[in-house]
Amino acid sequence: MFWVCGEALMDVFDAGPSATGQALDARIGGSPMNVAMGLARLAHPVSFIGALGKGFLGERLLQALRDEGVDTRAVVRLDAPTTLGLVGLDAQGVADYAFYGTGGADRLLQPQHLPPLHAVQALHFGSYAMVVEPTGSTLRGLAAQASATHLVAYDINVRLNVEPDLARWHAALQAMLPHTHLLKLSREDAEHLLGPDVDDEALRAWLTQGPAAVLMTDGAHGLVLHTAQHRLRLPAAATTLVDTVGAGDTVQATVLSGLADRGALSRDALERLSLADWTALLRRAAEAAAITCSRRGADLPRRAELGSA
Repeated sequence: MFWVCGEALMDVFDAGPSATGQALDARIGGSPMNVAMGLARLAHPVSFIGALGKGFLGERLLQALRDEGVDTRAVVRLDAPTTLGLVGLDAQGVADYAFYGTGGADRLLQPQHLPPLHAVQALHFGSYAMVVEPTGSTLRGLAAQASATHLVAYDINVRLNVEPDLARWHAALQAMLPHTHLLKLSREDAEHLLGPDVDDEALRAWLTQGPAAVLMTDGAHGLVLHTAQHRLRLPAAATTLVDTVGAGDTVQATVLSGLADRGALSRDALERLSLADWTALLRRAAEAAAITCSRRGADLPRRAELGSA
């Protein structure tokens, strides 16, 4: 069983002008929710740990989780709004977000809302849920509690339009590093945190602070992996690009799926993976991300689709 911890929201796409204004197309979203649904589509038992509002959008998010087979018994329902992420796309289909979520349910998770750690092998944390309060403190505390006995994965996923103070992102990362076994970030995240001249040594420096593996998504340039034993770069898989929404979440879900398939959901197991193992894991993740990028929004692939990819 995976636990995926963090926010669920609605991604709202511009659907063009209407007779009376502007049409909008709201899709299920939120990086952790995408990862949870992605794992479920890859046939893994997964529970979502987070808070949803009680309004109609919260109901829709809850139904989407249930429809995908995600365990929702740990979902907390609060009298609070659902965060909206307004998504604009540039000419290349790359997403730019504006978030409307002050006072949102996803920011109000507290320690008393958490279930006890049981029947779980690995936990995934990520995105702005780690820097907004009280949810951030709640989830960082859970990671610290879990990391001694469970695999912990963390996707930084910097969103400056949610929290513009980079110091908060640095602080969350420093708090998470000692408790993280698989650290994931994007090239954009790395540039926010390390400056414009991101190099291999800067990424590898994080290996000395806790993680057994650091995985960076590099857009059209593919995937970059660092472990104590290996350095690996794989190209992106070919695709017909619609948008990049959910591409990084697809990579994370697919890598976690591959680790589970190999019985590698522990720090020791990560350290024992060969270069061939990592190459196969990342090639499958790149293929999965290409499928997501060929569809509107975070519509992650199912296991049968990867079998034919």
